[in-house]
Amino acid sequence: MRVAQISVHGCPIRSLGGKDTGGMNVYVRELSRGLGKLGLSVDVFTRWHDPNDPEVLSIGEKVRLIHIAAGEPEDTPKTDIYSCLPEFLHNLHAFLEREGAAYDLLHSHYWLSAAAADQFTARAKAPHVATFHTLGEVKNRARPAETEPALRLEVERAVVPTADAIVAFTAEEKDNLINIYGAHPDRVSIVPCGTDLGLFHPLDRERARDELGIDDHTKVLLFAGRLQPFKGTDILLRAAASLADSRDVRLLVLGGDADSADEMTRLRSLSSELGIEEKVAFCGIVEHGRMPVFYGAADVCVVPSFHESFGLVAVEALACGTPVVASRVGGLATIVRDGETGYLVDEHTPEAFAQRLDLLLSNERLLRRMGKAAPSSVVQYSWPTVTRQVLEVYQGLVGN
Repeated sequence: MRVAQISVHGCPIRSLGGKDTGGMNVYVRELSRGLGKLGLSVDVFTRWHDPNDPEVLSIGEKVRLIHIAAGEPEDTPKTDIYSCLPEFLHNLHAFLEREGAAYDLLHSHYWLSAAAADQFTARAKAPHVATFHTLGEVKNRARPAETEPALRLEVERAVVPTADAIVAFTAEEKDNLINIYGAHPDRVSIVPCGTDLGLFHPLDRERARDELGIDDHTKVLLFAGRLQPFKGTDILLRAAASLADSRDVRLLVLGGDADSADEMTRLRSLSSELGIEEKVAFCGIVEHGRMPVFYGAADVCVVPSFHESFGLVAVEALACGTPVVASRVGGLATIVRDGETGYLVDEHTPEAFAQRLDLLLSNERLLRRMGKAAPSSVVQYSWPTVTRQVLEVYQGLVGN
């Protein structure tokens, strides 16, 4: 089987933690590599955002990353990329004509790519599988103060009913696709996101802390992800400031790039206002391969998002044996076992998060018990398991 993965704005080899780089980039890369290992030929098409990148690059066994020119080769806001889709499709067609390539199936990622695949599928004469990763209307309902562009909502409502199959990460996402967007129930398959359990596994805590220059007596809280208001980082800062005993607590904030400068400034200013600036380390972008060291050094990973379609950071942390305190939203509610591997917080307030963090940080025995239970709770998210499930979706459309 030959598959085209379309990820217009999400290049799978970009560094994580920037404004528009996160779990989706990992998903596209690792799913493609997993499919290649199963014998499929996979081409990943993404927008050429960096002129220094080659047009074609091998990123795994039987997997090619192909950059397609569309707009200026630079970082561009997602809504602006939509106007570049005609050029993207034109240059994609030109590449395929040069190669004489044809595909058995298209798999799009995010609403921009779904829009491109929706136009491309008739010419390719191949079925279209869509994974949306997040849904605009769901994000709007979770945090009305930050509305997604009307264009995104319009495109999602148009392409959801036309996809031949949709991969949803959770039962909640499937329900939203059906009841909000009108997806046909029989076309939506639930397959969770995957995690590299060979990379993410428990490390020696003392060695991890030595590498980061953190002493054994410090209580370490970890946040990892894009720096956006939707991620709730400000709630974590306020929670950290109100802990019963914050003298020996340190908060590591991972993520943020030049496009996140305004949010970084806001968070730094807030930490100063709260009087905890000396306890907060804004570490910037950390290479994905080094993340286990940070998870291993942390006592608790905190995910205070207003919504997560899945919650890759939570899975990675648990795989490393680090308990997670997270909002009871989206996929996080299915990943964290409340009271067993961490806590799910119902109220999105600093006080509610501080209550659970105080309980954990003051009880070393509880921390160790949850940490010990964590890795086995996420074995079902291994990439080989997830890849085989996605392949079953493909085979349901095109056979073997």
